[in-house]
Amino acid sequence: MTIQVSPSPVPNSNAVSLTSTLLDKDSYLTGLLDEVTTLQAADYFQELRQGAANWVRHSTIPTTREEEWRFTDLSALRQVQFHIETQLKSVDISALTLPEAVNSRLVFVNGVYAPDLSAVADLPSGVVVGNLAGFSKSQQEIVKHYLAQAEGSQEVFTALNTAGISDAAVVWVAQNVIVETPIHLLFVAVVGEQATISQPRCLVMAETGGSVTVVEDFINHRGAEDAEGVYLTNAVTEVWLGENAQVSHTRIEREGAEAFHVGKTAVTQARDSRYTCHALSFGGKLSRHNLEILQTGEQTETTLNGLTMISDRQVGDTHSAIALNYPHSTSTQLHKCIVGDRAHAVFNGKVFVPKAAQLTNAGQLNRNLLLSSKARVDTKPQLEITADNVKCAHGATVSQLEDDEIFYLQSRGINEDDARKLLINAFAAEIINQIPVKSLQAVLLNTVNSLKSLTND
Repeated sequence: MTIQVSPSPVPNSNAVSLTSTLLDKDSYLTGLLDEVTTLQAADYFQELRQGAANWVRHSTIPTTREEEWRFTDLSALRQVQFHIETQLKSVDISALTLPEAVNSRLVFVNGVYAPDLSAVADLPSGVVVGNLAGFSKSQQEIVKHYLAQAEGSQEVFTALNTAGISDAAVVWVAQNVIVETPIHLLFVAVVGEQATISQPRCLVMAETGGSVTVVEDFINHRGAEDAEGVYLTNAVTEVWLGENAQVSHTRIEREGAEAFHVGKTAVTQARDSRYTCHALSFGGKLSRHNLEILQTGEQTETTLNGLTMISDRQVGDTHSAIALNYPHSTSTQLHKCIVGDRAHAVFNGKVFVPKAAQLTNAGQLNRNLLLSSKARVDTKPQLEITADNVKCAHGATVSQLEDDEIFYLQSRGINEDDARKLLINAFAAEIINQIPVKSLQAVLLNTVNSLKSLTND
């Protein structure tokens, strides 16, 4: 595989939270570490796990005193004792599957691979999709060179995931192989009698000239009693693109109302590669997505589309960092937030254009729609440019539904409530309609339409 790894980290990426001295430890974080490291793993992962565990032992859960977390308070997370669920739960996923991926689906339940629910038949030659534990030794050796090797691996939640890694969803596309069928990675959380923690791990590798569409779906499975429960999903995804490779990545977070979700997506792009991410967040009491792009060759294309739609007292946080280290690159980012009730949305997007990245074209826009007088958004689009021959722009807008637009629709015979829903749907559809899986577009638009009123004060 011809992917190059840059020795330079993503500038100002979410660094691990270190204590003032190595003698001080975070007892809560240590308890989480002790819990996740009870999972067994293959011998060749022991060194990797041990290194991450040592880092976590001298780290702390981030607080609002730190710049990268100053708008996102994790104190509610610290009040819950989470436990690993090792027994595979029985679930019905018939309503969660995608028609386009009926034979290209991997399912994990509470972080445990579910072979009876997965289906990976009829994939073209040169494509390997499966769980890491089921790979041959030669395949595992190849994976070992890329797993947990992306920049930013020492961020505290990423290191916690690595310290407890025992399996992973792996998508491997060989050189010049074009995969027409989308790959659906379904991570289902099932609430138990006690609060649980699951740590999904995903690795996508597209070799030179390869092309693949991946749908990463985090969802809560609600039982017969329709009850909500507390759990934590700590997910890490690494995407490696070889030269002239193309990856379309859709990431959907639809966790339960009482859930905590912390996700990391680390993308490494070689020369002439093209990466597109559609990241959508609807659920969770608190959700955080760290998206980091590292360019290791010139003439790359990066497109980031995001949608956060939250209500009640939800917190939805998106942090992105794009490091464009080589010339002739293009990056475009549009992130939208729809915030109702007393919810709180956070967007912090960084684009780094050093002197070497001449002739770069980078654009970034965050658009926010507040549906309640008590809704809140903190936005910080950010460009750091030292190159002198570039075209870069960034901006942010915060607005409400316009009275004249609602009145116009009412004048056409649409009642006020339906008029508001229609305008919200149109705002969200700009992102959803770009997802390359038609059935998923319909599901997500229905999700937007079926959400409870977002306008309560």
